[in-house]
Amino acid sequence: MLRLLQLEIYKIFKRPRTYISFAVITLIILLIQIGLKFGGKEYVGMIMSGMSGTFEIPPGDILNGYFICFFCLTMLLIHVPILVALIAGDMVSGEANMGTLRILVSKPVSRTRLLLVKFTASVFYTLLLLLWMALLSLIVSMLVFGTNSLFVPRELEANIISESDVLWRYFAAFGFAAVAMIMVAAMAFMFSVFADNSIGPIVGTVCVIIVFTILTQMQIPFYDETIKPYLFTTHMLGWKGFFYVKGIEGTTVDGSVENISSIVKSALILVGYAALFLLIAVWYFRKKNILT
Repeated sequence: MLRLLQLEIYKIFKRPRTYISFAVITLIILLIQIGLKFGGKEYVGMIMSGMSGTFEIPPGDILNGYFICFFCLTMLLIHVPILVALIAGDMVSGEANMGTLRILVSKPVSRTRLLLVKFTASVFYTLLLLLWMALLSLIVSMLVFGTNSLFVPRELEANIISESDVLWRYFAAFGFAAVAMIMVAAMAFMFSVFADNSIGPIVGTVCVIIVFTILTQMQIPFYDETIKPYLFTTHMLGWKGFFYVKGIEGTTVDGSVENISSIVKSALILVGYAALFLLIAVWYFRKKNILT
């Protein structure tokens, strides 16, 4: 099974589109860092314009590596699912399109094990993409911009987290993001099992995410009460909860998280979706007629 996994990972990194994903992540993060390096003070002044009576913090103190990473996460984690779908949506359908799926199924390996190996390989790619994103957005930003307390804007208020209390929150946030992206990979992988070409699963995954995201962002009471609690896009931004801290008399409490139960609930829902998508994929693939 380890040999099969190595083979699947090799096939992933043999495809040019795999490196396109890493290049896109690199380009976007570099553009964000360059933009905030030369125009960050104006941006910070803009987001603080409605809080000037509450916070008196020099923009230079706010503009540090931790803040840059938070900005990158906010911008990128909405779009990374598209890059995940590029690979996960091709894992099975790509084999079917090339005609190699029949050869794989003829090997003395059960269909379930074969599918799980392919999914594990797509998870490996997803985690590697997130790790690359973490290195660029957090480590490089810390080296270039330095570190200080983290300023987290929240509509008409903000949290200020002390420098010593920030780093563990990023580890937790990237861990949560990994769960969310694995769920996206599971969905694209499921669509891949149903298709015989890669375009359908990739486009289908992107379309579902776009529709669900629009529904999530709609401020309509009917959707708030009926649909939004069950949309995975509602829970994919749960990583932000690690940066919403408890406060006592206007002072944030180190090590605290405002609503940890909500974060855990969102993570469990995402895990549930991932498990459901994978089970559907295994169920259908086991009975799929590969000869057609």
